[in-house]
Amino acid sequence: GNPELPTAVNITWSSINFKTILQWQPKPSGYFYTVEIHGQTSDTKKKCILTTETECDVTDVLRNVKETYTAHILSVMSSGMDNFEEPPFAVSEKFTPYSQTVLGKPEIQNYTQKDSKLTVVFQDPLTPYTFPNGSFQSIRDIFQHDLQYKLYYWKDQSSGKKDTVTKSHTFEVSVDSTKNYCFYIQGIIPSRRENRHGQESMVLCTSVGRNILDDYGAEVFIIIAVLAIAVITLAIVLSVILCKRKKAKAAREKEPLNGV
Repeated sequence: GNPELPTAVNITWSSINFKTILQWQPKPSGYFYTVEIHGQTSDTKKKCILTTETECDVTDVLRNVKETYTAHILSVMSSGMDNFEEPPFAVSEKFTPYSQTVLGKPEIQNYTQKDSKLTVVFQDPLTPYTFPNGSFQSIRDIFQHDLQYKLYYWKDQSSGKKDTVTKSHTFEVSVDSTKNYCFYIQGIIPSRRENRHGQESMVLCTSVGRNILDDYGAEVFIIIAVLAIAVITLAIVLSVILCKRKKAKAAREKEPLNGV
């Protein structure tokens, strides 16, 4: 090999919903990188052969998600792959997709607040892996009973937060029928020691019986009251002015004409 070639540093695995990207430094100059993925029980697979990039999508060679992998990032010249001598390389940390991929954001499909019940229906994030018929597997298809979801909910404009857990696609919780509620969902793998909690969904709020004071508070009430007082005051002032003008005009009309 060529021991003078720089080897990769700062090697990191980035994985969300099992889509996994390997990243490293530095940018090569005058040489190339080739990635080798080594599994504990699987054959070595090459990816991103003779690349000048510093990242590589290795999702398709990590299909056995419970396998533990390491990546060897080889530094090679363009003809280096034809040599029998091993090129210099750097080794990544171990990576197990099943226990380390991050759970992505759940997608909230619909929600209703009727009387004293809040119902939220959501969908599992999809993975890059497919079934034989070509449809994409969801994270539930892979994690199965290991997967849970948690709903966090609270009264609109309140800091008191409650939560509840489900293994289905629907939450139903009891709420105050006169108040609006905000909420979000997060996937959880309780069996994990790390990366237990997934990404949070977007925050949504119900709008049952919402009025302008719910949205903007007492400030709007004060502004409306001030404007109302100003309008009433202006009306009174104009009425007084008009009344005085009428009296003055009537007085002028009663005065005798000059020279009569």
